[in-house]
Amino acid sequence: MGVLERVRIFKFWKMGESIKERLIEKLLFLLSLSSILIVFFIIVFMLKEGLPAFALGGEFFFGMTWHPATNQFGILILVLCTFIVGIGALVLATIIGIPTAVFLAEFSPEWLRNIIKPCVEMLVGIPSVVIGFFGLMVLVIFIRDTFGGWGESILAGWIILAIMTLPHVISISEDAIRAVPKAYKEASLALGATHLQTVTRVILPNARSGILASLILGMGNAVGETMAVLMVIGNPEIPFIPESVLEPVRVLTSTIVIEAAYMIWGSTHQHALIALGVVLFVIVALLNAITTVMIRKGMVK
Repeated sequence: MGVLERVRIFKFWKMGESIKERLIEKLLFLLSLSSILIVFFIIVFMLKEGLPAFALGGEFFFGMTWHPATNQFGILILVLCTFIVGIGALVLATIIGIPTAVFLAEFSPEWLRNIIKPCVEMLVGIPSVVIGFFGLMVLVIFIRDTFGGWGESILAGWIILAIMTLPHVISISEDAIRAVPKAYKEASLALGATHLQTVTRVILPNARSGILASLILGMGNAVGETMAVLMVIGNPEIPFIPESVLEPVRVLTSTIVIEAAYMIWGSTHQHALIALGVVLFVIVALLNAITTVMIRKGMVK
């Protein structure tokens, strides 16, 4: 085979490789674009189907009664109860999660951290329906026998959602604490501060962006959780503002799941349920956006 023939074969092979690369590049672009289009079409569908409910105006957004049988679709109590359950769960997760993250990052021996960290992260892999069933069979009965009431209550929702939120709070907070430059810690210790003083006055203030981001992300997960909270909070037929943590409540996610089974397609009820999904989507999207901004702010620092 002559030199010219070899050169031609090499050029033909290179041309084929170039075409393959361009095709793969276009394919990857289309696949990435498809994910954007899927989200876009879902949002368009939700807005289109929820528009008749939004047209109700103040009756929908500020109404205090949600009772489809009488065509009353006020979501204010549902939103308030959603935040009551979500914020309470976040407080419990903060009380447990932040000290755990500090311990893992600053005080724990490496062998113990290698045991605790995977166990905490393993909670993410447990299906929410399993955690909800545990709550229904164990936690609800314990609350009913110990504190009274029906057992299915705000308190049960707080505990279950706190368990599901802990992995996010602990993992992200620990990463934020470990990301603080070691020079800060060494300088503080060199000036005579104790290890605990260094943690509370130097490390935690510099890691606050990541810690707050973990809390907001945990709040988003708590607000958007469906199956676990559905099984333990009671879901009264007509939502009301609770006066005690032992009372049952109805939140946005459980309302959609419960009433989707008997809604009439094309009715105001159906449009109102999809509008609830839009409201929930906006709340979670805002929380995730705040989390992203705070994480980036922390990275810039």
